[in-house]
Amino acid sequence: MSVKERDPLTGHQTTGHEWDGITELNTRVPRAVWFFVFVTHLWALIVWVLMPTWPLVTTYTKGLLKIDQREEVEEAVIEANLARADWSEQIEALPAEGIMADPALALRVNETGHQLFGDNCAGCHGLDAAGGPGFPSLTDAAWLWGGDTDTIMETLRVGINSQHSETRFAQMLAFGRDGILTRDQVRVVADYVQSLSNPQPASERLVEGAEIFAANCASCHGEDGAGNRDLGAPNLTDAFWIYGGDDESLFTTIHNGRKGWMPAWEDRLSLTERKILAVYLHERRQEADR
Repeated sequence: MSVKERDPLTGHQTTGHEWDGITELNTRVPRAVWFFVFVTHLWALIVWVLMPTWPLVTTYTKGLLKIDQREEVEEAVIEANLARADWSEQIEALPAEGIMADPALALRVNETGHQLFGDNCAGCHGLDAAGGPGFPSLTDAAWLWGGDTDTIMETLRVGINSQHSETRFAQMLAFGRDGILTRDQVRVVADYVQSLSNPQPASERLVEGAEIFAANCASCHGEDGAGNRDLGAPNLTDAFWIYGGDDESLFTTIHNGRKGWMPAWEDRLSLTERKILAVYLHERRQEADR
C-alpha cells in the first residue's frame, strides 16, 4: 500500500507512487490554468445563449440576438442586386455592340467579367484565358464553334457534351483503338496533319497521308483541313492545338480519339451574367489580336 508523504525539496505532497526511485508529486494545477478553463466555459455559455448554437430536429436554437446568417446573406444579395440594377438592366437590354460602344458599361463588363471568369471558367481555361493541354485558349482566333458574342453566349448556355438537352456535341473517333486505322496509318496521317500547318516537301508518305485524311478525316475537318465550326471540328492548318501538335500528341489524339467537355451554364449564370462573360471574352480576344 502506497504511503503519501511530502517531498522535502518542493514541499508538495507525493501521490505515494514511485518508479525506479522517482517519486510522483501531487502538484496542484496552476491558478492560471483554472482561470483559463473558467473564462472559456463562461464564454461558451454566453455564446450558447446569445448566438445560434444547437441543432434541433428541423431547425436550430436562434439565440437571444436572433442572428440568422442565411437571412443576412439573402439581404446582402438583394442589396448587391439593387446596387447593380441600373447598369445590369442596360446590359441585358443592349446588344453586344451597344455595350462595347458605351465606355461606362464596357468598364462594368471588364470588372464584372473578370470576377465571373475567375469564379467559373479559370479552373479550366486559366486566369489569363490562355487555356492549357486539353482546354482551348480563349484569347486567339481558333474557336471551335465561333468567337462572336452570340455564339459564345450559346456555348455558355448549353455547354459542350454536357447534360443540357440542347448541348453542342463534338467527338473525335478513336481511329486506332477501334481498329479503323492501323498504327502505321495513324503515324502516316499524323505526319500529313502536321504538314497542313507546317508545309513540307512532297513525298509518297504525305500523298498516302492525304488519301487517309480524305477518307477518314475530311468529313469533319474539311478537305483542306480548315475545320468546321458547325461541328466543332478544329482547324488543322493553323498553329493552335488543344492537345498538342507534336508527334506523340497527334498520334495519341488520332489513335484514342478525343471528347472534350464543358458544363452548361444556363442554370448557374443568369442571362446578364452570360452576356457579360461573352462580351468580356470577345474583348480579351480582340486585345490579343492587337
